[in-house]
Amino acid sequence: MGTTASSGVTGELERVPERRYPFEDPGLALDPPIIARNPDDVAEVIALENYRLFVRFFDGTSGHVDMKERIFRKLPNPYASLSDLELFAQVGLAYGSVAWINEIDLAPDVMYDEFKRNGVWILR
Repeated sequence: MGTTASSGVTGELERVPERRYPFEDPGLALDPPIIARNPDDVAEVIALENYRLFVRFFDGTSGHVDMKERIFRKLPNPYASLSDLELFAQVGLAYGSVAWINEIDLAPDVMYDEFKRNGVWILR
C-alpha cells in the first residue's frame, strides 16, 4: 500500500501518506488475497481523542465516528473493552472495515450511509 490520491472538497487531488496499523488485514493472508478497494470500503482510520475515529472511504467520503456512548453504555456491551484507550488506539482495517485486534468491528455500509447523510456516525 503506497500513497494514494483522494479527492478533496475542492476537487483537487491530495496525497495521502501510507498508514501503518497494529495488525495486518487478515484478507491479505488468503489465497487469493482479499484486497479491499471498492468505493465503499474503508481506506483509512485514525483513532482520535474522546473515543472518536476519523474514517475515509476509497471514494473520498469521510467523517467521524463517535463511540463514547456505545462504549460506556450499561447494557451488556461487547464494545466495553474499548474503554481501554490503549486498545481503542489499536484500530485498524480488516476486509475493508474498521476493526480492532479483539475482533470488534464496525459495519462499513451503515457508516458510509451516515457519513453521506450527516458526516458523522454516533453509536448509541
